[in-house]
Amino acid sequence: MVDELNKPAVNLPDGESRRFGLIVIGDEILSGRRQDKHLSTLIELLNERGLSLSWAKYVADDPEQITATLRDSFASGDVVFSTGGIGATPDDHTRQCAALALGTKTELHQTAKALITGRIQATAEGDPRKADLSTPENQHRFKMGEFPIGSDIIPNPYNQIPGFCIREHYFVPGFPVMAAPMMAWCLDTHYKNLFHRENWAERSFIVPKGIESNLTPLMERIEAAFPGVKVFSLPSVGDPSKGGVYVDRHIELGIKGNANLLESAWIALRTGTEALGYVIHDIS
Repeated sequence: MVDELNKPAVNLPDGESRRFGLIVIGDEILSGRRQDKHLSTLIELLNERGLSLSWAKYVADDPEQITATLRDSFASGDVVFSTGGIGATPDDHTRQCAALALGTKTELHQTAKALITGRIQATAEGDPRKADLSTPENQHRFKMGEFPIGSDIIPNPYNQIPGFCIREHYFVPGFPVMAAPMMAWCLDTHYKNLFHRENWAERSFIVPKGIESNLTPLMERIEAAFPGVKVFSLPSVGDPSKGGVYVDRHIELGIKGNANLLESAWIALRTGTEALGYVIHDIS
């Protein structure tokens, strides 16, 4: 049973969508010792379900930064995934910071305690001392089950040590092999009725030697004339290895949004670009 504190607000009027965000916590990401994989993974998981990522933030293992970031995201009303910092080592601050951001405390979640107990016993391999829950080592492991009061757990199929969720924030480990299936579970469990609600599409073409300042007024007119459509510009300094129109400076210019709204905007974007004297090359 989902606590009222965590009940996702998914019964939305037609046409209204939710914003999804990502917070990646860890000094090792910011220092470059490890490359982040969570961003691309969450984008893929969302896109597979007809959803998209609205924003992402990278935060150091600093309690003040983490608390401030979570305080803002809790107030945003967004659905947020947070990776990292939920272990039991001295640099794991996320659980406590989430509680601070909510003005509450952490406590040992009883389901998490049972799962951690099961993990301890499973890895003890019959050794009575390793299975003794009263040892300092095992007592310390229970720290991983201390979540902000009112949290629910997120199952971890990899090693059974759960993550937690509260106020539509989903906290998972920093290990991608654990985080990916846990994020997928959260989406499939709580947001299935949002899947593929929009017939989302994206189209673009190449503008060789395009100049963004020349194209910006056209982009603004297209967005103003066709509500619900977004125009994007991806400039490039050129890439000789690709050949053709990609060799020299160019811009990939396009639109995205509900497929039912795109055709007229697409024609207007192409016509307007050609009217500025540019030659258009379609992307194969």
